[in-house]
Amino acid sequence: MTKQLLLVRHGKSDWGNSHLADFDRPLNPRGHRNAPEMANRILNKNLVPELIVSSPALRALTTAKHFAQVWNKAPEQILEKPEIYEANTSTLLGVLNGLSDDYNRIAIFGHNPGFTDFANYLSDAGIYNIPTCGTVLIEFTADHWSEISHHTGKLIEFDFPKSADED
Repeated sequence: MTKQLLLVRHGKSDWGNSHLADFDRPLNPRGHRNAPEMANRILNKNLVPELIVSSPALRALTTAKHFAQVWNKAPEQILEKPEIYEANTSTLLGVLNGLSDDYNRIAIFGHNPGFTDFANYLSDAGIYNIPTCGTVLIEFTADHWSEISHHTGKLIEFDFPKSADED
């Protein structure tokens, strides 16, 4: 059996209001454009996850909602996990290890630097930086999310909005 994890870094955020707490920063116009575009790339490859898990920070949750809309999932289906916000590798691993084995493909929406570190921890991805709205798909030969740990995954795909410009 295989499990697949799709890590999605939130879209580009708006720094226009200096009075907003980091947690409450919204997406900027580019963030709102990139999210549906990246969700469609996943959809076109038939890689839509069965479960969406997100940081409750506004920019991450908004990104997750854009993806959910493209994937024809209700926003209420998004599982919010507060510990994803500002999480390090061990915290993210704890979230992943605790997810239900009913799902074989799960998307987690969150933040850097934690997500880039986590992708490199789980696989030999060697990713320097996951750009905003970037996606990393990692596959594991495992029956249970709880079995996943350091370098148990294989990088399947790393994509980001500007990658289309490089073709």
